[in-house]
Amino acid sequence: MFLSRLRPLTLSPVLPTPSRPRATLYTMLLLWVTFYASFALFAPPLLDDADSVHAEVAREMLLRHDYVTLYANGIRYLEKAPLLYWSMAASMKLSMLFGASSPDALAAAARLPVAFNVLGLVLIVETFARRAFRSTRAGLYAALITLSSFGIFIFTRITIPDAGVCLWIALALLFFWQTEEEDVPSRRACYGFAIACALNVLTKGLIGIVFPIAIVAIYLLLTRGVRGAMDRIRALRPMESLLLLLTIAAPWHILAALANPAQGHPAPFLFAHGHWQVPLPTDGNVRGWFWFYFMNEHLLRYLNLRVPHDYDTAPLWLFWGLCLIWLMPWSAFIFHAIGQAFSFRSVAFRLRKRVLNMHERTNLFLILWATLPLLFFSLSTRQEYYVLPALPALTLLIANWLAGATINHSRPDPNQALPGGGTTVSFSITSGSTESTRAIYAGSSTRRVAVVLLVLGTLFALAAVFFLFRTSAPAPHTDLASLLAQNPGEYALSMGHFLDLNAHALSLFRLPLTIAAISIFGGALAHFLLRRRNLPHDATLALAAGTFGFLLAAHLGLQTFAPVLTSAQLAKQIAPQVHPEDLIAIHGEYEAGSTLGFYLQRTDIHILEGRSSNLWYGSFFPDASPIFETAQSIAQKWSGAQRIFMWQSTTDEPRNLPALPGPVYVLATGGGKEIVSNQPNR
Repeated sequence: MFLSRLRPLTLSPVLPTPSRPRATLYTMLLLWVTFYASFALFAPPLLDDADSVHAEVAREMLLRHDYVTLYANGIRYLEKAPLLYWSMAASMKLSMLFGASSPDALAAAARLPVAFNVLGLVLIVETFARRAFRSTRAGLYAALITLSSFGIFIFTRITIPDAGVCLWIALALLFFWQTEEEDVPSRRACYGFAIACALNVLTKGLIGIVFPIAIVAIYLLLTRGVRGAMDRIRALRPMESLLLLLTIAAPWHILAALANPAQGHPAPFLFAHGHWQVPLPTDGNVRGWFWFYFMNEHLLRYLNLRVPHDYDTAPLWLFWGLCLIWLMPWSAFIFHAIGQAFSFRSVAFRLRKRVLNMHERTNLFLILWATLPLLFFSLSTRQEYYVLPALPALTLLIANWLAGATINHSRPDPNQALPGGGTTVSFSITSGSTESTRAIYAGSSTRRVAVVLLVLGTLFALAAVFFLFRTSAPAPHTDLASLLAQNPGEYALSMGHFLDLNAHALSLFRLPLTIAAISIFGGALAHFLLRRRNLPHDATLALAAGTFGFLLAAHLGLQTFAPVLTSAQLAKQIAPQVHPEDLIAIHGEYEAGSTLGFYLQRTDIHILEGRSSNLWYGSFFPDASPIFETAQSIAQKWSGAQRIFMWQSTTDEPRNLPALPGPVYVLATGGGKEIVSNQPNR
């Protein structure tokens, strides 16, 4: 036994995977419930734009009993895959079966599937880290980093499918990695990869197979060469897996194409001035689902030719830099983790010789996983949350680095496995002395990072104290929108409205700012002191505790900012006055006030001067509801007997109502928005 502990490891040892400690499982579940499946489900209310639009699509799915064609506000909504909406509709249905059918209850139910996506992702990255690095400590760190990731947290406050994309990519790649540990790939792992890809296709479209297959293909080519890669692919049961993928993913696509064929006589494509021109639809003359979904929403969007061109793109420097923001403070370890994982000169030489050991293969695989989504979107349109698929791979690299920094310290990982028995904290290396050297380097590097984090935490705390003392408490019932600056050029970014914050507006954020300052500074200080005392595991846990405190502050800040981002409070103010025969209208795009439809439970919101964005393409189908108003049509209705409730922004364009033939009564205001009517409250 003693000799087995001293012997050098072979190039590709097959070591037993340590089981997940119960403490790790309970920690993950407790943190997930606390930050993703409790208060975060109920507050703030759904936000305007994607958050409430997606929830409304799921609600209308239940109303129409149509689970093939998606609808928003009674208009065909053809640009998205269905899995997110199926899961939200099922969650809402379950909520209603238990008697919770109020708009607030349904909003919480809509958020629950996104929360479960996070739980699934956490379990997968923990399993991946524990299996790939043979370390329960790496698994724990991967789980903590994922749960405390600012990017994962903030973009699961919105009902968008991107957390699901991360989940299915991670699951597919975990199944593939299991095949790498097997001489003969198991049917279970091959089929699991296919199922995860199929579910990803039903979540986000073709990137559900593009990312996993591209990552695997490039990895196999680099590590095995062309002939070896082809041999390995044949061993992965490609035809059986493809058949399984199509069995799961194809039926909805076929049914959606059959249910939404082309209508009328759409204009043909034109080639003029050296490039192709995409013709716009006209009323009753529109291409079907197949063209819009695959060509317009996949190919033309990637080429920045999508119609309508109602979107913006994040600058490339910001897109890449956001990886550091969404993973803070763990991003402070990214460069060390990548440097440890990937010595370009050494790996390039060993790749040519095809002698990478399993540890090096793991790191190469994770680098490819992190890099490919970023490169893919760098060549296309970009939103801030498009970096999310890269975060699990970066998380795993950081978790391995942090676990390595505990080697030879006072508290080693007791569950790290050695072949032949015994325990240690590493595998897939050539000698214990090399690992000891690596551990010493990792320990000194993490101490330097601790100093950087403490400096940054101190600067943040000082800035927070400055704002807290320079700004006075706001007057009661102050409308945040009245204190904000206006940066309309940034509103195409999903979090663009937060750039309106200024020193005056921060007076309404005193509590979240205080919690953030205490959490960031306190976590960084505890992390620094524990590193100095040679307690790296305790230091990592202290940093995680501070990060979760920051997430609490971020949630409270989002609640404070919510009136600017949602119209739910206005909907609740007018709800007692609204009757089924009344007309509800939005002055501007539907997305600007889309919470009205969800919280008033209406599918017939009229749109004035806003035929664009998500409802634009579906509005050209012959069966589209006649909900689009002009200045002339709304003027005719304004003086009639029907009561009209008109939402409009007081800060964003268009913010001036057209000339109306009667009095205009202001019924509700708040968050830079108001609701006016042609009749006073009764």
